[in-house]
Amino acid sequence: QVQLVESGGGLVQAGGSLRLSCAASRSIFSIDAMGWYRQAPGKQRELVAAISNGGNINYADSVKGRFTISRDNAKNTVYLQMNSLNPEDTAVYYCNAVDYIDHYWGQGTQVTVSS
Repeated sequence: QVQLVESGGGLVQAGGSLRLSCAASRSIFSIDAMGWYRQAPGKQRELVAAISNGGNINYADSVKGRFTISRDNAKNTVYLQMNSLNPEDTAVYYCNAVDYIDHYWGQGTQVTVSS
C-alpha cells in the first residue's frame, strides 16, 4: 500500500502559478504510474496529467503547455507545476498512484483561481 499526501493548493489570481506536491509514504520507484486528477463542483473527476515510471507523460488537452508533471523518486514525490492558471482550473486536485492493479488516492487539495 501507499499513502499519498497532497500540498500546495490555494487561492491564486488568473494568470498566476501554483506548484502542487504529492508525497508518498514509500518509494515510488516501482510504482507504475502517478498522476494528478481534478474534480470541479458538479463535474466528474478528470485526468490532468500522468507520468509513468518509464517517464512517459500524458496531459489533458486543456492543460497542455501550461502544466508540467514531474517525479522525484529520491524524495518519493510527484509535482504538478501549474502556470497561466484560469478560473476553469478551479477544482480539488487529487494525487493518484497506480501500482499494478491497485489505485491509491490522496485526500485532495483545493485550487481556486479568481478572475
